[in-house]
Amino acid sequence: MPELPNSHAAVADVRRSIVVPASAADAFRVYTEHPAQWLPAAHTFIKAPQAIAMEPWVGGRFYERGADGSEVTRGTITEWSPPHRLAVTWRIGPGWRPVFDDEHASVIIVEFHPSGMDATEVVLTYMHLDRHGELAPVIRSAVENSSPDDTLHRYAEVVARHAVAAPGTTQA
Repeated sequence: MPELPNSHAAVADVRRSIVVPASAADAFRVYTEHPAQWLPAAHTFIKAPQAIAMEPWVGGRFYERGADGSEVTRGTITEWSPPHRLAVTWRIGPGWRPVFDDEHASVIIVEFHPSGMDATEVVLTYMHLDRHGELAPVIRSAVENSSPDDTLHRYAEVVARHAVAAPGTTQA
């Protein structure tokens, strides 16, 4: 029997990583408690959000709040395992605007692996990109070919600002 055409062709996962100068616990804390500092303004759904936050539990929201109290959910926390791993849906749609359900959202898994003394490799794996339909190849390309000012590099800068110097070292 011939296969039926699939409107959501498989799109390969994208894996990105960066090493940050902090313990896994600190790297996890900065990622989850300070998203407003590392998320580029061009990537927000609400213009000049007053807050960007993650609710620290499975089923919690990753959301933005505007000055007028309006909220947009960026995703749902699907795994919360501090300080090692979290997973969140990514509700991005056409025109880089939000979609309002997780059925059409991909998943970002964030893992924190100790990497030497006071360093952590942070690995983001973008999965199920095919859920974005026709936009999937565009999203995959954008994530795979990001610029030096991308979200992951901004996150590393925020971690460096929040890092506590190890005994016997100095911070610039």
